[in-house]
Formats: sequence, C-alpha cells, structure tokens
Amino acid sequence: MAETPRLIAASTDLEDSGRGLRFQIDYRGQSAPAFAVRYRGVVFGYLNRCRHVPIELDWNEAQFFGLGGHDLVCSTHGAVYSASSGSCLGGPCNGLPLVRLLLEERDNAIYYMGFADER
Repeated sequence: MAETPRLIAASTDLEDSGRGLRFQIDYRGQSAPAFAVRYRGVVFGYLNRCRHVPIELDWNEAQFFGLGGHDLVCSTHGAVYSASSGSCLGGPCNGLPLVRLLLEERDNAIYYMGFADER
C-alpha cells in the first residue's frame, strides 16, 4: 500500500465505459504505466501491462474498452479482461488477470492508494 494517497484525477475526468486515465506508478522499483477507468459508476485501476506479453493495453491514448464498453481489450493480441476485476475473460492471457490497483474516490477526486494484490 502507498504511504500516502496520491491524487491522480478529478472524478469528472472519467466517464462510464469511456476514455481512461493513464498515470505512472512505482512497480517493483521501476516506473511503470498504470490506468484508471470507470465502469458501472465505479473506478477501477490496473497496471497497464497485458499478461500475455508485457505491453500496454490501450489501442489509442487511454482507450481501453472494447466495442460495447464492457470489457478491457489488449490492442496488440486481443486478450480480454473484466473491467471490474481484471480477470482474463479470453484470448491469449491464458487465465492470468491484470495487476489490480487500489483506487479511492472521495471528495470528487480519485486517489491512488497502492496495489490491491501482487499477481
């Protein structure tokens, strides 16, 4: 868990099933890309790294949702992940989930709190 909450965005910066928000975090001693999305009114965050091949998921800057706005899709090989849990739903991710981040939304702002788990 992060020592102190880190402000990453205003709540209004994320639309439901819309464009995400990219930001950097420290992951295992190195700077790494991360992202936040809003899905069904809730904010979720993940390391921006496909579990099939460690490349960023977005197909355009901060575009993570596939058609229909329900699932997150890796732009390179089509791995599909649940927006609400990061679990692998299909494609070459072979059942491996995204690394989840702890995000907290309060006072009209979104804060990065650390890692939800170390997958």
